[in-house]
Amino acid sequence: MNIVSRFSFGLGLVLLASCAEPQPERSLELTPVTYAMLDGWTAETPQTLLPILRAECQRLMRLPPETHLGGVAQTIPNGSSAGDWAGACAALQTVPADPQSARSYFEQWFAPYLVSDNALYTGYYEPQIYASAVRQGEFQTPLYAQPDDLVRTKDTAGDWVTGRWDNGKFVPYYTRAEIDHGALDNRGLEIAWLRSPEDLFFMQIQGSGRLVMTDGSVRRMGFAAKNGAPYVPIGRILVARGDMAASDVSLQTLRAWLAAHPDRAQELMEQNPDYVFFKRIDTIPLDRGAPGSMGIPLTPGRSVAIDHNILPMGVPVWVEAQIPLARGGEGRWTHLTFAQDAGSDVKGAGRADLFTGWGDEAEHVAGKLRSHGRMIVLLPHPPA
Repeated sequence: MNIVSRFSFGLGLVLLASCAEPQPERSLELTPVTYAMLDGWTAETPQTLLPILRAECQRLMRLPPETHLGGVAQTIPNGSSAGDWAGACAALQTVPADPQSARSYFEQWFAPYLVSDNALYTGYYEPQIYASAVRQGEFQTPLYAQPDDLVRTKDTAGDWVTGRWDNGKFVPYYTRAEIDHGALDNRGLEIAWLRSPEDLFFMQIQGSGRLVMTDGSVRRMGFAAKNGAPYVPIGRILVARGDMAASDVSLQTLRAWLAAHPDRAQELMEQNPDYVFFKRIDTIPLDRGAPGSMGIPLTPGRSVAIDHNILPMGVPVWVEAQIPLARGGEGRWTHLTFAQDAGSDVKGAGRADLFTGWGDEAEHVAGKLRSHGRMIVLLPHPPA
């Protein structure tokens, strides 16, 4: 996926979205601030961020200057169009990779604006799941590639819709329940076979994953398409049913509930009709993350998913929040990240999903991260 084709990525572990939170604010108010107001800016290591920004610039400078990168254009002073980045990207090419030069570059070419004093941060990660190339033994759950009859087009109102043609009529694509009950059987769409529907479900929530095959090899799977059905958080359903307290919802507690209620697990997961299809990605080394909405590999702790209707893709985002620690508890976390992804359940100003990487620690942090803090966006200055 890339920023000129689509933004919907199906990411974000907001398993309880809007159950206890206020409705997201769709408008954007930016307040100019100074770098001195960024808590922890002098302790940041900006030189380590130059390669990430250079990868963004390579992407952005290949786009027509008028390409809209998202965001509330009338509220954003600069940075919502690809051409707005020309000056910052040109200057980046000659910045030495030392801390002072990198810090001076950001301070010279990017203006900080406060987005929210009460931003909500959650996390997402790249699951590692055991899989088999063939159906055998415990590996009975198919991981599907994008079906050839899945169509994404514009309706008469000019809005994008997803579905399929049935006897000359455009209809919604199969739901999760219909697919679970055989709608895609015998079509040769199986990329691999997983050990459980729960493994598939949580991989679909994240939008990508790594398959550890029975021969020990690792295959990366990336987002290919969605069926177009709305995303319904199962945590919200459990809370509404009285099966779980809102404050207890996390990736870990949801996995535990599904494991403890095998007779009810499939019915609950099918309450979320959203379904994600995958494709194999062999072009990105396994020491880097899967590509986000910009088509750039995500960097653990440095990439965030945002609402592209509010903020432009690519902008640096200063995060001030509490983050779960692997050894337990929480720690203060203040770092510069980049808006390189967009989540279907990341809505409103002051809202971001932090990419935590892959492996057990990444899953732990992503599953427990739910923190309120400050969000400051750095907008590029216009070209001279």
